Amino acid sequence: MLKELKPAFVLLVLMTLITGVLYPALVTGLAKVLFPSQANGSLIVQDGKAVGSALIGQPFSDPKHFWARASGTSPYPDNASASSGTNQGPTNPALAEAVAGRVKALREADPGNTAPVPVDLVTASGSGLDPHISPAAAEYQVARVAKARGLDAARVRALVAESTEGRQLGFLGEPRVNVLKLNLALDAPEKK
Repeated sequence: MLKELKPAFVLLVLMTLITGVLYPALVTGLAKVLFPSQANGSLIVQDGKAVGSALIGQPFSDPKHFWARASGTSPYPDNASASSGTNQGPTNPALAEAVAGRVKALREADPGNTAPVPVDLVTASGSGLDPHISPAAAEYQVARVAKARGLDAARVRALVAESTEGRQLGFLGEPRVNVLKLNLALDAPEKK
């Protein structure tokens, strides 16, 4: 029996070293050399301090800021350690109630806005951590943000245009706006 166990044990140790130590170390090392920002969490640094990640949504509720997508994480929104969607299907009454509540909150925050509410402002993404909104969702919020900041809507709209990222490689995905980056641009002293 030891004769059969010895090769199995040696193979277990060898594969553990290869797949559990060497391969991850190689991939991590290559990532840090080839993609240093992404390998370190795509952190956004301002005044020498990390203020967030370009890859993880942040909750904003101040009318002076653009609001991100709803988050399905718990126990609090945009909890990066609990990435998950709500897993509520389109016929689930809980989803309909949540969407109606989010629409109501958006309407109350900007009562003069009668435009249709973009779907990405009232639904969570699959991970619950999406840092982006659509350009339509950003446009929906321009008047509220401009009014709350005492800025011309055209200036806020120009910041949205500057912050809009195109499709990856020119054809993958949809244009999008990173909410944290946009709000940081709004908060920058030279933008006011």
